[in-house]
Amino acid sequence: MTRIAIVGGGISGLAAAFELEEQRGSGSDIEYILYEASERLGGVLRTENIDGCIVEAGPDSFITEKPWATDLCRALGLGDQLIGSNDADRKTYILTNGRLVEMPDGLMFMVPTKILPTGFSPLFSWKTKLRMAQELLQPRRDNDSEKDESVAAFVERHYGGEMVDRLADPLLSGVYGGEAASLSVRAVLPRFVEMERTHGSLGRAMLAGRKKASSAPHKPAPPLFTSLKNGMQHLAETVVSRLTPASLLTNAPVQAIQREAGGWVVSAGLQSDQFDSVIIALPAPAAAQVLRIASPELSAELASIQYSSSITVGLGHDREVRQSLPPGFGFLVPRSEGKKLLAATFVHNKFPHRAPEDRALLRCFFAGRNAESVWTLGDDQIIGIVRNELQQILGLRAEPLFARVYKWKSAMAQYGVGHLDRLERMERLRQQLPSLALAGNAYRGIGVPDCVRSGRDAARRLAGA
Repeated sequence: MTRIAIVGGGISGLAAAFELEEQRGSGSDIEYILYEASERLGGVLRTENIDGCIVEAGPDSFITEKPWATDLCRALGLGDQLIGSNDADRKTYILTNGRLVEMPDGLMFMVPTKILPTGFSPLFSWKTKLRMAQELLQPRRDNDSEKDESVAAFVERHYGGEMVDRLADPLLSGVYGGEAASLSVRAVLPRFVEMERTHGSLGRAMLAGRKKASSAPHKPAPPLFTSLKNGMQHLAETVVSRLTPASLLTNAPVQAIQREAGGWVVSAGLQSDQFDSVIIALPAPAAAQVLRIASPELSAELASIQYSSSITVGLGHDREVRQSLPPGFGFLVPRSEGKKLLAATFVHNKFPHRAPEDRALLRCFFAGRNAESVWTLGDDQIIGIVRNELQQILGLRAEPLFARVYKWKSAMAQYGVGHLDRLERMERLRQQLPSLALAGNAYRGIGVPDCVRSGRDAARRLAGA
């Protein structure tokens, strides 16, 4: 029998456990124990039902294009619970000089693919619009495309600093909770790096891709985002329901793992147990602590991965507020606007089944330096800041029917410049410990699909070892 320890009970660890449970069901002689330090499983997947509204404390959805979360949902029998974003109503606004400006049609992240909407948009100055036109003539770079740089440096080279401030930085803040000036373009935007390598101009590359897609058989575009009807926590709860209860240990923080007699000893509290293999599905700083004895070098690399904190505030309002809000999914706030808020989502517009028809549900977001600046404040004070800034931005003065604050300390991995080089060094060190696997959001993707993939891949590799 092969005994495998899973350290961490977030969605990465749960996905690993589910994969091992599936292999057991297919006849593999495997036993696993999952250790979770807190009293609950599921990590940041946490949902509350408040006044008929589905309020997400952590991620509210996942990118549909990445299939791994959807595949897991279908394997769990949750296919009929999947819901897509209301993309027909998708509009996103950028706060620009104190007022909301709609992102122009045809803007693919930061690359304009339609001339007229971008040309007439008040979002950009004429100087930036000229840079967009000139970018179409940009030749391919002759220098080494493997050299890393920040997203800000990459975007500024193509479109100038205003594009970084008004689009690249706000968009990435909502995903990574970080800043474009410190995030690695190779790790965060690999498709854009490849587009530059093959075409030079991002605009030409995007237009070529659209032309190729238009010649293919037409298929309805899938929704941009996917969630679950009863909330993201439903995914974690369903995974847990399919696992062996005796294999799940909560309130069981692992202090260290050590090599012994060709296997591993996992120490949790006053208890130690022996395993053939270990999957560490923890945030990188916690993984570094667990590995400090087994591999000081790998531990040091893990400890060097930075994390960002975030705060999510859910607000419920009545029908009158719902009717007064602008159409669309919500707005982003560039740091140059001097606000604490980085983004707000009109959840009742973004997804079906999230709020009754007579309710508005808003989800407001702080991250990175903005979150740290209000971290020590009480919930009422944070709600006060949110309400004040919503009044300035939306003219929203109404008292909310309910308000909830959710804090996530050091929850979002920051893929800094040189991140992929670090991963290569880490993999060489990990290969010296072939019965060890790493999973989670610190490596090759921060979203729920990437975490699911990393957990299941780790389990498959160790189960086949």
